[in-house]
Amino acid sequence: MSKHHDHSFSGADEGPDADVQAGGADAAFEASEVEISKLRADLEDASDRVLRAQAELENFRKRTRREIDDERRYAALPLLRDLLPVLDNIHRAIAAADTSAGGASVLDGVRLIAQNLEGVLSRYDCKRIDALGKPFDPSFHEAISQQPTNEVPPGTVTLVAQDGYTLHDRVIRPAQVLVSTSPTA
Repeated sequence: MSKHHDHSFSGADEGPDADVQAGGADAAFEASEVEISKLRADLEDASDRVLRAQAELENFRKRTRREIDDERRYAALPLLRDLLPVLDNIHRAIAAADTSAGGASVLDGVRLIAQNLEGVLSRYDCKRIDALGKPFDPSFHEAISQQPTNEVPPGTVTLVAQDGYTLHDRVIRPAQVLVSTSPTA
């Protein structure tokens, strides 16, 4: 009886159910390999997209850097285009002075050039600092000397030795000035 029992037990392991279990394992293994192949393909595709995105980003950076460099390099172009006619007028004034003995016409030409140049600077928001008769302001003025006087209050600009200029709200060059002080007794 025990033999029969052992036989039926061992027969259960080797019966048709064992073949089904082995076939199911093979099918599961094949499904896993298909899934792994699909995941590998997805990974390769994702890696390829990442590499392309990195390349596009690097190209964008290079292009932007080139554009910024060009902007900096040619930023003065509009100003220079406006200054060239002023230079032309200076050359005309020099030529007129060479051929003419009249100093008044040369002086008038130079005044016209100065007005022309001031107009160009003004278009670019470059303005002369109005200093004469104003209180000394170290943000806009550079004192090169002091002058004792009773005519104006102490700390007043009495003479502008060299004009100063601002560009928008920034001082390009401070005005060099003489500043009044109280006369000594």
